[in-house]
Amino acid sequence: MDTFKRLKEFYWPYKRYFFLSIIFLLVSTVFTVVYPIILQFTIDYIVIDGNFQWVPYVALGFFVITLLKGVAIYFHQYLGDLFGIQSVYELRNALYRKLQFLPFRYYDNARTGDLMSRLTADVEGFRFFLSFGFAQLTNLVMLIGLSLGIMFYYSPSLAFVTLGALPFLVVTVYQFDKKVHPAFTSIRKSLADMTTKAQENISGMTTVKSLSKESFEMGRFDAKNTDYRDKFIHTSNIWARYFPLMELIGHICVVVLLGYGGWLVINDTIQPGVLIAFFSLIWFIINPLMNLGFIINTFSQSKASGERLLQVLDEKEDIFDKPNAVEANRLDGHVVFENVSHRYDEDEDLALDNISFQASPGKTIGLIGATGSGKTSITQLISRFYEPDRGEIRIDGRPITDYTLKTIRKNTGVVLQESFLFSSSVKDNISYGAPGATIDQIIDAAKRADAHEFIMDLPDGYDSVLGERGGGLSGGQKQRIAIARAICIDPSILILDDATSAVDMETEGKIQAAFREVMQGRTTFIIAHRISSLMHADEILVLDEGKIVERGTHDSLLNNECGIYRRIYDIQFQDRKQFMEEAK
Repeated sequence: MDTFKRLKEFYWPYKRYFFLSIIFLLVSTVFTVVYPIILQFTIDYIVIDGNFQWVPYVALGFFVITLLKGVAIYFHQYLGDLFGIQSVYELRNALYRKLQFLPFRYYDNARTGDLMSRLTADVEGFRFFLSFGFAQLTNLVMLIGLSLGIMFYYSPSLAFVTLGALPFLVVTVYQFDKKVHPAFTSIRKSLADMTTKAQENISGMTTVKSLSKESFEMGRFDAKNTDYRDKFIHTSNIWARYFPLMELIGHICVVVLLGYGGWLVINDTIQPGVLIAFFSLIWFIINPLMNLGFIINTFSQSKASGERLLQVLDEKEDIFDKPNAVEANRLDGHVVFENVSHRYDEDEDLALDNISFQASPGKTIGLIGATGSGKTSITQLISRFYEPDRGEIRIDGRPITDYTLKTIRKNTGVVLQESFLFSSSVKDNISYGAPGATIDQIIDAAKRADAHEFIMDLPDGYDSVLGERGGGLSGGQKQRIAIARAICIDPSILILDDATSAVDMETEGKIQAAFREVMQGRTTFIIAHRISSLMHADEILVLDEGKIVERGTHDSLLNNECGIYRRIYDIQFQDRKQFMEEAK
């Protein structure tokens, strides 16, 4: 029950619904065990003794009891559902809120399909037990308790003999629980793996089709689906072994009841109505105990789901605002790196090794180097997507951790290499970071990013709704909208992570011309593989294996004929020169 104790904060505030539901359940249970009493009274007092004048009253009483039981069941089920759905409403919000604040380090290893499975199937599995499992368990205890009380009232000896086999049923149910819980845990994990595989395949459908890997992907999904099927069949085998055994023990109790109870009736120790009442009451005990398997099944699933949900909720948030962090509307954008080192994982090499530089407000810093040299790592540290392992980063003279995360990120406009657009209108995508932006500001940002013209060609212009991840737009168009989004927040620090990689040379020239205007008064970091994007930077940092190996302006770096920058320049411009000659 530790899982439920740890998740108590989500369902305990709605305990009034639960307790009201239990009260109505108690009323319903009391009316249920009244049936055998009425039956015993009818047989022994009316039929055998011939008091038939009581028949109308008994019939009316039975009708009223049935009606009241129906009303009680209605409110019990309604309040139980209300308890469960309200509880997981808060739980689902808490999970989603947690995912918003978990660091990039978590998402480096997390799988989208697995997280989706937790937010949907696992939350629903936990809700089902809150709505029905708790109530059914309570109903089991009350029904068995009341039935036993009536049975011992009628005949203690018959009650003891009849219930002699029930301890074996309890042991069987316990053994069933020990085996079924791990089985359901493995089912949940297998389902998450299958969901992840499906999500990856759908997201990468273009790559799959372009390489004719449909059959290969079908095979991979079939393997995940087979694993899920096998785990489900294994669980079904557990059910198939234990449920017949539980049913056998229950019927043994009935056989003993009929044998010994019949002997007591023959010897006039009890009346026939008592035996018939016992026959009803014994099923009020056996059926709940056999249904205990279903309750344990529900409990096991919800426990496995709760454990998976707690794994997300317990995940450490290692990037957060420290006490008394400064919140500022506008930063100047003076960025200083002082002996900064960073690695993404303890077992990996340093991504950045002793990096030091400063970028004054309004200056442009270019970052170039081979893939994996640490260019993006520098910009991710500026945005506090990660924390450095050593060294200090300062903005406007203060350590970056002195500011709130909101201050840092509201003053930092980022255009990533892979642009992401939401399934909403173009206008909403551009103003995503500045919800209060006017349409004139949105259009101005789009014009600066050379996006206004193609946006106006869309069916509804700025009100055009984009497909998932910007479906319907080319890579260059999506990237220009992402650039406009960064411009729209009017940042002090602008980070362009290979932002023009998806556009043609002519569009790149237009965007760079617009950028030179936008960069005025802003500290700008440009990551690029094309030297043409960096030529106008105030300082260019050349990185290799996490270290700054060269630094300077475009002209000064070209003077170092043996340097990396000069070699990149010669390759790029020689290729361009050769291409132009071949074109002629």
